[in-house]
Amino acid sequence: MRPLSRRLARLPIYVFALAAALPAAREAAAQTATDKPAAKTAPQAPFEISEAERKAYAQGMADARKLVTQKKYDEAIAKLDELARERPREPQARFLKAVVLTDQGKVDAAAGEYRALVADFPEMPEPHNNLAVLYSRKGDLDLARDELLIAVKTAPDYAVARENLGDVYAALAAEQYDKAATLDKRNKTAPAKLKLVREATAPAP
Repeated sequence: MRPLSRRLARLPIYVFALAAALPAAREAAAQTATDKPAAKTAPQAPFEISEAERKAYAQGMADARKLVTQKKYDEAIAKLDELARERPREPQARFLKAVVLTDQGKVDAAAGEYRALVADFPEMPEPHNNLAVLYSRKGDLDLARDELLIAVKTAPDYAVARENLGDVYAALAAEQYDKAATLDKRNKTAPAKLKLVREATAPAP
């Protein structure tokens, strides 16, 4: 079975702008729901940041990525934690920290970071995808499937999550074919289907 770990998502740059827009979008949704007239005064946007702050955050992320490239993981995580404290509503630092923890083999810690992200940013498909990868590594295929279904529902054009979902379904099918063959030794079709699934999802040479 081809491992899902080959298709961990790396957070795209556009998410930074998305996170800054979320509070305004939620405020607009609440305004519509209550059907109240818009205020005549300019709305306050406490979560908006200045261009200088945006550039500082982007530079901090670049510095953290450089540390990751140099395999200075502890320094990178310290930098990412600092960025997350400064801008808690920006997901990039938290996401990269989860990726770094995954690369270090700290799966439980990484999963905790992703779970916190999906709680705070349910609109983002990437944390759901990566959490599914971690679940699949532990053999929790049902949980992996559920996270990927959320990812593709959130972003129907997210090809990475759809391929991962296909692999999870294939793994689940393989489990059932294997059980069928074990329960009924005379069964000839289940082993043949199991062989096909394994060949279809085998890693490329």
